[in-house]
Amino acid sequence: MRAIEVIRQGTPVAPNVRFTAGRAACAPGAGELRVRTEASALNHLDLWVGRGLPGIEVAWPTVGGSDGAGTVDAVGEGVDPAWVGQRVALNAAVMRPEPARPGRAPAGEDIVMIGEHGPGTHAEHFVAPAANVVAIGDADPVQAAAFALTHLTAWRMLVTRARLQAGMTVLIPGIGGGVALAALGIARHFGCTTIVTSRHAAKLERARQLGADHAVLDSGKDWSREVRAATGGRGVDVVAESVGKAVHMACVKSMARGAVLVTCGCTTGPDPATDLTRVFWNQLSIVGSTMGSMDEFRSVMALFRAGALKPVVDEVFRPEDAAAAYARLEAGEQFGKIVFRW
Repeated sequence: MRAIEVIRQGTPVAPNVRFTAGRAACAPGAGELRVRTEASALNHLDLWVGRGLPGIEVAWPTVGGSDGAGTVDAVGEGVDPAWVGQRVALNAAVMRPEPARPGRAPAGEDIVMIGEHGPGTHAEHFVAPAANVVAIGDADPVQAAAFALTHLTAWRMLVTRARLQAGMTVLIPGIGGGVALAALGIARHFGCTTIVTSRHAAKLERARQLGADHAVLDSGKDWSREVRAATGGRGVDVVAESVGKAVHMACVKSMARGAVLVTCGCTTGPDPATDLTRVFWNQLSIVGSTMGSMDEFRSVMALFRAGALKPVVDEVFRPEDAAAAYARLEAGEQFGKIVFRW
């Protein structure tokens, strides 16, 4: 089958990306279904896999991709055959609850990612647990693939972890990436005031066009004073953050008393300096969030189907041009999601 392969580990990733028409076809196992891919989308996870992740063994060449939409064309044992012919979108986070051990609290759910721990969606077909897809009817597959993982991630960050409410002020640093733009859309949907930052004036202008209330240029210096000025000196209630080291301290200094910083990633590094005095004195919360459950996925996909939330698509590529798509993501040139149409 046709597929996009990363042939070896290395940085940068793009030179190691190739298109092939000779990848072995996949077949669904018990509890799984196979999807004929109509669109798949890139995430930063695709870059992390290509660069190498500690503790994860990858069989090269590998097929990445944790976002995909298409039509079910085969089902495995135990799966309702009525799925065949239905158009679906994928939640790539397969959650496997660990059994509680005697004398200990139940362990957290172990997340296995399609496209990280095994073959992903950047292929003519992909296989997934039937429990991890939702029907999308006649939705545009490019939009569905662009929407799924980033909006699920942002939904869990804001709604589940930060307990977002109307009237809150939300800071979103690094606007232009998929999760940041998803967070902007969700915050606006909830009736929140939004403040975005970026190193690029053009990205700030596009964010304003999408409804951001305030835009702050990140010139490499402390921009927290500008954020506080936009809030009348009070600070923000929620920070939705995936940038990490480069912005962490400015984010902490931008927070109101009792505010929550929720992080789902650290694209600029995992080891920022912080100010614990400010954290405890202002009773700040710093919480982690990753991916999301199927209940959360169904909630946010229902808003997609209703037209209440929409993804921002940066560019649509042919699979044959995959190396250029990876290079665009790796350079940080995108505003929104990079998608392959199959």
